[in-house]
Amino acid sequence: MKQIKLIIGFSLLSQILFAQKVAPKAVNEYAAIDNKVLQIPDSLTKTTEGIATYITSNFGKDAERARAIFIWVATHIEYDIENMFAINFYEQKAEKIARSLRTRKGICENYAALFNDICAKAGIKSFVIEGYTKQNGFADYIPHAWCAALVDNSWLMFDPTWGSGYVNNGKFFKKINNSYFKALPSSLIKSHMPFDYLWQFLNYPVTNQEFYEGKTEQNKTKPVFDFVASIQTYEKQNHIEQLIASSFRVQQNGIKNSLIFDRLQHLKLEIENYKQTQSTGLYNAAVQHYNEGINHFNVFIQYRNTRFSSKKTDAEIESMIDTTWLTLSKAKTNLSKIKEPDANTTLLIAQLNKSIDDVIIHVKEQQEWLKLYFSKGKLARKSMFYKYTWFGIPVN
Repeated sequence: MKQIKLIIGFSLLSQILFAQKVAPKAVNEYAAIDNKVLQIPDSLTKTTEGIATYITSNFGKDAERARAIFIWVATHIEYDIENMFAINFYEQKAEKIARSLRTRKGICENYAALFNDICAKAGIKSFVIEGYTKQNGFADYIPHAWCAALVDNSWLMFDPTWGSGYVNNGKFFKKINNSYFKALPSSLIKSHMPFDYLWQFLNYPVTNQEFYEGKTEQNKTKPVFDFVASIQTYEKQNHIEQLIASSFRVQQNGIKNSLIFDRLQHLKLEIENYKQTQSTGLYNAAVQHYNEGINHFNVFIQYRNTRFSSKKTDAEIESMIDTTWLTLSKAKTNLSKIKEPDANTTLLIAQLNKSIDDVIIHVKEQQEWLKLYFSKGKLARKSMFYKYTWFGIPVN
């Protein structure tokens, strides 16, 4: 019996000792950086310039600056529960930033815009990424925004919104989550899907269908996508080229939900509006050049009708008609740059082209007349004059 009691007593002691084990407290490896950035004077936090100046003055390495920016945004901006569904990706960036600094509240697009703008002013290349997310195995029905930044020559992911805390029962609770600080692209893709796969920063982009199915591991049987070279190309493109390329990538990756569909439709609308605005600008510029050409031509005809009475050199006279030619040529060039015009614009282009061509015929006649005029002596030149109308048609 004593032996049994001893064994039982030992078992109870083991259970007690096991129950009393305490998990080691997590150590914040960024504590020094966090503490220093949180000492920033309030007067400097009114603008991103002020915040960036403090950060660049106190931290020399990009990794330190990125942490300082992340922790400042995640700590100082409270998630705006009341407006969590009022996401407007197309609002002016300056207004997103100004409002969140003024109210100290914001939603994902405000967090991301702040992080991105401070990064830019602190000398860190970064981008705002727009897309949708998946939580607990289900894709969200509202879009989301986060960031990527180039730190120590590597693209890393930052979500200052998810990193700032969490929502529970309609309330926001602040709690820094370092899982969304310097996350690897291959890791964040499990929960964050960009609309445009360029911003996955992966050599084997995950499709929307694969994202839904949880198949986010890199599939190296796919063709390699050089995202580094593609980003370099993106940075060299003008706005319309960026929109067209993005529209192609969004469509290519699969239209899996209404969020992706809405993004694609907006891209197409923006492209169409841009083209229309560009077409209108080119057409109006062509009309202006046409009118200038007519004015130059009429000045020349008027001067010729006075039989070149005021003294000008041959070069100056020739320049008068050449200026007309060049101005009308500019009008033709502008019209040729209009791509895929609508039916009404096509008709206007045809009409203006005809008007320009009609004037050019008369300009060429005057150029030929001048060649002959310049080839003659003083007396012979005088005999060549006769009256002309404003458009160079001789009066019988």
